[in-house]
Order: sequence, then C-alpha cells, then structure tokens
Amino acid sequence: MYRLILYTLIALFVETELLSFLGVISQQPLAILASGVVLVGFSYSNFIFAAIFRIKPHGDSALITGLLLLFIFEPVNPLASGAWLQLVGLAVASIVAQASKYLLAWRGRHIFNAAAVGAFVVNLITPFGDFAAWWLASPWLLPVTLVLGFAVLYRTRRLLMGGTFVVVVFFLTFWIYGYGTAGYSLGQVLALPFTSFSTIFFAAFMLSEPLTLPPRLWQQLVEAGIVAAIFTLPFSVGLFSTTTPQFALLVGNLLAFFAGQRRGIRLDFLGREKLTPTSWELSFWPQRPVSFRAGQYMEITIPHRRSDSRGLRRIFSIASSPTEEGVIRFGLNTAEKSSSLKTALLKLDPGEIVMATSVGGGFTLPRDPERRLLFVAGGIGITPFMSHLEDLGATGQDRDIVVVYSASSTDELAYSDRLKKLGVRVLVVAPTAPKPLPKQWTYLGAGNLDAESLLKAVPDVASRAAMVSGPPHFVHALRLALRRAGVHSVRTDFFTGYTPKSGATASTAPRKPALAHSGG
Repeated sequence: MYRLILYTLIALFVETELLSFLGVISQQPLAILASGVVLVGFSYSNFIFAAIFRIKPHGDSALITGLLLLFIFEPVNPLASGAWLQLVGLAVASIVAQASKYLLAWRGRHIFNAAAVGAFVVNLITPFGDFAAWWLASPWLLPVTLVLGFAVLYRTRRLLMGGTFVVVVFFLTFWIYGYGTAGYSLGQVLALPFTSFSTIFFAAFMLSEPLTLPPRLWQQLVEAGIVAAIFTLPFSVGLFSTTTPQFALLVGNLLAFFAGQRRGIRLDFLGREKLTPTSWELSFWPQRPVSFRAGQYMEITIPHRRSDSRGLRRIFSIASSPTEEGVIRFGLNTAEKSSSLKTALLKLDPGEIVMATSVGGGFTLPRDPERRLLFVAGGIGITPFMSHLEDLGATGQDRDIVVVYSASSTDELAYSDRLKKLGVRVLVVAPTAPKPLPKQWTYLGAGNLDAESLLKAVPDVASRAAMVSGPPHFVHALRLALRRAGVHSVRTDFFTGYTPKSGATASTAPRKPALAHSGG
C-alpha cells in the first residue's frame, strides 16, 4: 500500500507540474518544484528521529508525508518577496510531521496522521500564517485526482469509507449553500465539494491511512461521517474560528485511537511449521496481550535489505483463536517467486522480534448463534476460518457449519489435520480425492464451483450466511455464484500475492485485482 500511495502522489506531482507549465492552474512550476524539494528534503529528518529513538526508519512513509504536505500547503515561489519565511514554514511543517510519528505515539502506535499534524501546528504559528490551501481542489486537477483516488481506495478496500465521507460532505455542502444566502447557483453548489474543497484528495490520501483508522468497518464509517461533518460545517471552538481539514482529521484520528489497539505490538518469533508444499504457519509470542476477534488480521513490519516494490509491511490473517494464550499464528502461501518480505519472514530465527502496527478487519461471524454458516476457502484462504473454528471449539459453541475447500491438489489442503480433529463437515474441490477420505468429508470433484454445483452439494445454501476467503478472482467468482444460488448474506476476504493452480478455481469470471491479505 505504501508504494501504491507513493507512486500515485508522484503521478499527481508530475500532473501539477505539467498543468502549471501549460498555464491552466495558478500555481507556478518553480513554486511547486521548490516547495516539493523543501518538504521532501526535510522529510528525511525522519531518519534522525529514528536514530534518536533507536527505531528502524520507514523511508516510504517519510516520502509520502512530504508529498502529502506539498498538496496541502500553497506552493511558494522562492523568488517572491518574503518567500523565505514561508519556505521556513514548509520546513517546520515537514519536521513537525516526522517528529509526530515518534513523539505523538502511544507504546509504538501512531495517534495522529503526520501530515495533518504538520499542517495544524504550522498554521498555529503566527509568523508563518495560514497557507494550508489544499490546492488540489481545482476543476483542472479533479479528473486525475478522482482516478488516482479511486485506485487507492479500491486497492486498499476503503471505497465504502471514502464514499461515505464524500456523500456526507456533498449533502452537508448542499444543505449549507443550497438553502443559504451565499448566492450560489445550483451547478456551483453541486460542484463545490469537488472544485472548492479538496474532498477527493482528503478521502483517498488522508482519511484512508491505515495506522490511524479504527479496526472495524462500522467504526470506520462512523469516523468518516464525523470527520465529514467537521470538515464541512463552519464552527468556532476557542482559538479555532473556522474548521480546517487537518483539524477534522485529527479529531477523527483521536476517535480511532480509542476504538482500536492502543499500543504497538511486539511479537517474538517462536517457529514455523510446514503446512503444505507451498504454505507455512508461523507462530509468535506477543510480549503483551493482544485483543482481536476471530477472522481479523494483523499488519506486521519486517525491515530487511533490498526490499522489493511490495515494501516492508504486509497484512496477514490470524489463524489462531483469541482464546489461545501466549501465541499468535499466521498462515501464508509461498508462491514460486515470493516477495522479499515473505522471504525475510521465512528466514527468521526463534527469538527475533517483529513489530505489528495494527489489528483490524470485519471478517467476523454473524452475531446470531442460530444462523447456519457456509465457509468457502480457496487455497490458503482457509486461514481465517481456522481462527473461527478453533474459537468456536474452545468456547463450546455448536454451530451448523459447512466448509467448502478448493485447492490445486490434495497436498495443498492446509490445516487438514486440524480440520479432521475439529470434526467439521468439509466438501473438497480438487483434481483428485484425498486418500483416505476423512469422516465427514465429501469429495465434490475437480469442476468449477458454480451456482448449480453449490446447490447440489449444499441444498440449503440459500438459508446460510456465506463467508468466502481466497485469491481475488476466486472470491469474486464465488460471490457471484453464491448470489445466483440465492444466498443473501456473503462476506468476503481477499488474499493477494499468489495465484492458485488449476483445481482451486471457481466459476469462470474475469480476474480483478484487490489489495487485502498477501497470501496469508
């Protein structure tokens, strides 16, 4: 995700320079370039703070913060009279933003969005003035901002949250200016949230930051609505005569902090176990108790040399039950060409420490204990279901569950031994049947999973709540097949980073990319 954000921000920078040279936006090319150099240059103060606090610096994060500030502050022409003072303000904003990652943190977890902190603090310092203009709110810049913002929200699975923010801002703007005395025409009122307010940029690049979001989807939607209200409605509180985007985001960050995991997570590596020829389970001991729900995920950081474009952080579904004490387990798939992060993970020695930044996800069971369930897993997508099944077994809950497990071969049926012990009903889709076929297991063959085969294998499928986990194309195809089979409730969980071989397929459907769990 960090590389995706970095590349899209660089694309925005290139676009603004091009439009500036063409004279279609008011910002000057030299001003954009000079401001970018100052903000990005001083963002490397991150490495100084990291050395002081003895923490491994995250270079992509530092660059992203510098580029975000570039699109928050009005670009400064270094040749203009008095420009030096505003350039100093930019430098201070960049340094404050980087410092906030270490100073405004609770037990290793960021509390506030760093760029928002930098903008907020500098605007409070009188000599620098209020020049946080959020200048991407322009008709000329809107199309590219909209396309790139959509790409970010889609790939990070934050479309619903971002859409909620945009919709609330839109209706509040219409309510304020459409029925007020501002004298705007209907067309101007409808365009106002997108051409006068930096709504799209804010939603896609600021609000969606994972480290400062609450863990559950409903919490994220509530935060989006609250931030949108503060973002849009004029108000005064003490020294603040009007609302500002950065202030709105900081309020949302504070709410998210109290809703989520309020400390950084340190995990001691215990060991690894081979599940299948291409998958492993890694076990860690949390130095402090970690609160999570079955089906949730954890984002972990693995600093290593020569990291590839996928970066140093990755989300992995938790395979262990919340009831297990002293251990957290993750299942992951190792494709033929694994990422540098997975390679580093598999080289960990017992006792090495891994940092986790957050726990989140809403792939949890329906609250009604009487609701019958259908789990559909593709490959290592079985991981979150193991957390559910282990948790149900440990807490003595007896729920009607059918597991449909699709794999490229019987050798790739991860956690098969644990599934046998749990005694759950399993329907296998693979090129050949498991030998011997365990009790309560049924072999469905090697065909695709479509609506007809699902209805035949699970006649009461329409009355069940379905949960699907696996590679993106598998999940999309199964969701469509389940809808056609009459299932009304379908929850999904995407595992990217590997492509299953033939046998782990669903009904034919176009491959669609998504960013969620990277093979585990």
